[in-house]
Amino acid sequence: MYRLLEHEADVGILASARTWEEAFAEGATAMLSIMAEPRTVAAKEKVGIQVDAGDKAALFVEFLNEILFIRDAKGLLLKKFDITIKGNSLAGKAWGEKLDQKKHGTKIEVKAATYAGLKAWEEKGMKNVQCILDV
Repeated sequence: MYRLLEHEADVGILASARTWEEAFAEGATAMLSIMAEPRTVAAKEKVGIQVDAGDKAALFVEFLNEILFIRDAKGLLLKKFDITIKGNSLAGKAWGEKLDQKKHGTKIEVKAATYAGLKAWEEKGMKNVQCILDV
């Protein structure tokens, strides 16, 4: 489950799930929803993802920024994630397809995930992550 958060100039995202992996994937879907219509993106091409950081919150930002790097370097919008988080390291695979403005109904360009408003916490059995995206 994810939701977008109001912010003066940018867009905030908050994602929650039962596992860190699911929360991170929900956060990635939230970011995708800002850039395009997620339901229009097919899981056709597979790429590997691996990032490390000092803590869970920073790992979330690194993960989102890696997704943006893949978008910029390979032209892929990523939709589906099979990731594993061990400590403060994330590794796995992601699937998506080449960006097609007509098909994906592109919306707003996300430049980067930032450390502004960044949090990662557990509450009532749920893992939660949030940050502000620079648009």
